[in-house]
Amino acid sequence: MTTTPSPAAIAVESRLFAALAVLRVVVLVNAVGLNIYHRNSFDHPTAAAVCVAAMIAWTGVAIWAYRTPQRRTKVLLVVDLLVAVALLLLTADVKGADFRATIPSSWIIGALLAWSAHFRARGGFTAGVVLAAADLSRRQELHQSDYGNAFLLVLAGTIVGYLCASLQEMATEREQAERAAAMAAERVRLGRAVHDGVLQVLALVQRRGRELGGEAATLGELAGEQERELRRLINAQDSVALGSSGPGEDTVNLTAELARLERVPGVTVSTPGYAVELPAATAHELVAAARACVDNVKLHVGADAPAWVLLQAHPDRVELSVRDEGPGIPPGRLEAAASAGRLGVSGSIRGRIADLGGTATVTTGTFGTEWEFVVPRPDLGSTP
Repeated sequence: MTTTPSPAAIAVESRLFAALAVLRVVVLVNAVGLNIYHRNSFDHPTAAAVCVAAMIAWTGVAIWAYRTPQRRTKVLLVVDLLVAVALLLLTADVKGADFRATIPSSWIIGALLAWSAHFRARGGFTAGVVLAAADLSRRQELHQSDYGNAFLLVLAGTIVGYLCASLQEMATEREQAERAAAMAAERVRLGRAVHDGVLQVLALVQRRGRELGGEAATLGELAGEQERELRRLINAQDSVALGSSGPGEDTVNLTAELARLERVPGVTVSTPGYAVELPAATAHELVAAARACVDNVKLHVGADAPAWVLLQAHPDRVELSVRDEGPGIPPGRLEAAASAGRLGVSGSIRGRIADLGGTATVTTGTFGTEWEFVVPRPDLGSTP
């Protein structure tokens, strides 16, 4: 299956062909000069003049044709190579069977490098073999220099093709990295714009909840927690934008973070009796996924419906499950929600766990619903 070259790869190829156009003129001048200098050694001077004229004409055509990517077709490259092969094969008939130097001489490297630039290492190798075979096939005697020239054709075509491929791949990777950086920066900007507006609302709810008291105070407390979480997320986004993530990332106790979910009525949290240290980003995303599951229980089962959160820690992973005793999720409900653009489960739950390199599985039926998250646990040295 062929892949479409990236714009960056095409731009690199265009620069290579622009350099090749200059090289074609240089080797053409050299080849024409050599043929004029050895004009008395031709058995058929008129035919030699026709060959030289063909070289000049094809050089002009090739420079024009290779200038734009749309004209760099396989047909053009094959014709380019065939012209060079034809001039090599005609040398014996025009100069005589005992010729030493060919009519095109170094002019043939134009076709060789064109194949290397477009078809990369395989193309350079193929063109080198074809040109070497054409050069050697009409010689009555093979000298060491003839073999050396043939070997250099194959070697040069392959190496130049590999280098051209490397340049194009590097340009593609750089283009992808720049695009990813621009997208990340835009996500940070949009995230800040959204979160800043939400933070103001949450701060207002927290303040009014304290003033009103009762259930409103509980609501205000929850709003305050969400406000702090969003501020932490904004700070984390700023760190990503500044490129400050790395091995020095802070760790938090996942056990303590999950214990806060018990503030929600009906939620029971069971954790190990020791601290489960995880990178802060990983722990906060796990807690956020668990909270999203609890929110779904309260929304779809009932405000007072019980939910159980269970954490199990292993040396290489953590397993977190959230279970309820509701009626279960109707078949096709999650898929229909995702198709309708409601991304609560796919984004807040599955998306978070997938970003952590883990798995999220759901078991549902008339017995209730259970989410199970398994996330790799990095080696932090001192964790149990």
